[in-house]
Amino acid sequence: MERTHLSGKELAHSLEQRIGHAFRDERLLQRALTHASARGGRGADYQRLEFLGDRVLGLVIAQMLFQEYGTADEGELSLRLNALVNAETLAEISEEIGLMDLVRTGSDIKTLSGRKRVNLRADVMEALIAALYLDGGFETARDFVLRHWAPRSKGAGAARRDPKTELQEWAHQVSGAAPIYSVESREGPDHDPVFTVRAAVDGFAPAEGSGRSKREAEQAAATAMLLREKVRQGAGTSG
Repeated sequence: MERTHLSGKELAHSLEQRIGHAFRDERLLQRALTHASARGGRGADYQRLEFLGDRVLGLVIAQMLFQEYGTADEGELSLRLNALVNAETLAEISEEIGLMDLVRTGSDIKTLSGRKRVNLRADVMEALIAALYLDGGFETARDFVLRHWAPRSKGAGAARRDPKTELQEWAHQVSGAAPIYSVESREGPDHDPVFTVRAAVDGFAPAEGSGRSKREAEQAAATAMLLREKVRQGAGTSG
C-alpha cells in the first residue's frame, strides 16, 4: 500500500506550489519521490538521484560559504559546511516543505522511527535537489538551495566547533587520554546504513550516537557526552 496516489501532473502541481519550480519532466519528479519500498520490483526509485543531489548540494553550499566568509580558514569553512549538509538539516527542510506528504512509499515505511526517519527525509531532499538540477539546470538547483539554506548559514550554531575535537580537548583535561570510539552496531542496507557508535572517556560513563556514517555517529556520540557533562550547552552536531 502506497502513501500517496497522486498522478504525475497532480504531483508536479502540488510540489510546484511548495518550491516554485514547474517540472518539465514529470517522470523525473516521480522518480525523485519514489522510495524503493513502493516500486514492487518495477520502475525506478530515488537512490541514484540521492547520490547526485548530495554532490550538487555540497558544491552550492561550499561556494556560498567561500563567498560569504572571505576571511574564514579551511577549518571554519568545513565546520560550517558539515553543519549545513548533515542529515538533521536536510530533514528539517524536508519537513518545512512538507515533502514527505508527496513521497510514494510502501506501508512498512510508516513504522520507521528515530534516526531512520531522519535519514529518509534527508535522502528524499537530496533526490529532489538532483531532480531540480537535471530538470532546470544548475541555477535552478542553486536558487532552491540558497533559498532554504542561506538563512541557516548565519545561525548561531552554524560554525560551532567540531564536537570530536572539543571532546578530545576536554578528555585530555579530565583524564589525560583521548576518547575511544567503538562501533556498537550497523543496521540497514548497504546504500542506507545506520551506525551506532560509543564514545568512552576514562572515569566517565560512555555515551552513544547514531548516524549514516561512522564519522557522523562519532560526532553524535561526542555531542551527547559533551551535553551530558555540561561541557557544551545546547544541541547540535557537525556531521
